[in-house]
Amino acid sequence: MLSVNTNMGAMIALQALNKTNHDMAMTQNRINTGLNVASAKDDGATYAIAQNMRGEVASLRAVDTSIGRAISAVDTALAAGEAISDLLIDMKEKALAASDVSLDTASRDALNEDFVALREQIATIYANATFNGVNLVDGSVTDITPLASADGSSVITVGAEDLSLGGTVLTVAATQQIATQTDAASALTDVDASLQNVNEALARLGTAAKKLEVHQNFIGKLSDTLRGGIGNLVDADLAVESARLQSLQVKQQLGVQALSIANSAPQIVLSLFR
Repeated sequence: MLSVNTNMGAMIALQALNKTNHDMAMTQNRINTGLNVASAKDDGATYAIAQNMRGEVASLRAVDTSIGRAISAVDTALAAGEAISDLLIDMKEKALAASDVSLDTASRDALNEDFVALREQIATIYANATFNGVNLVDGSVTDITPLASADGSSVITVGAEDLSLGGTVLTVAATQQIATQTDAASALTDVDASLQNVNEALARLGTAAKKLEVHQNFIGKLSDTLRGGIGNLVDADLAVESARLQSLQVKQQLGVQALSIANSAPQIVLSLFR
């Protein structure tokens, strides 16, 4: 039937062209964003899963930051402890030299001045071994608990070491001197004990630092795995999209030509009235 009111061919061609234009718009959006699923309307279930995984990755970033701060605090404590251990070795040398009964007064006084200066340097070191407001060696905290899991339910406990003078680790008193042979002998005993205690404390801090680094490395790998999973879910295959775009461009051109042909069909009616 020839009709100028209803052109079924043009309507069918227009529907096909609209479908091609819609598909082309989706393909161009995938190419522009690099995502096969950029919003919930693309694929609601996949988008929801990907968003949950993105939340997990964001939480792991917070965990990594927390562990990083703890590692820096422990590294600062280790640096302080190692410096104190070196100073104790120097103090041991001074105390041993001052314990010599044949030493004259001037020499003993000089050794005592050196001993006191070393002792005061120890106090300066542990008092300033602070990172981000946390000092693990001055006795101000008992431990730190950085995050270990994305949901915050798990933490890593790192024990502090009190390296302050006159404490349980550093038994050298804050006022200890080697002004006499008796004082020097007593100080030598305290320095020996302190040196052993400090080295044991350093071993504990070193173990804690290693534990934190191992967990941080695990968190990094877990985060990378999750990001890879998100990519598998939502990333577009640009090679496929490029081929699809070229195909749709051809279909679009053919659709325009088909619509043009269908629109010209009513012109045939004019020939009937010539």
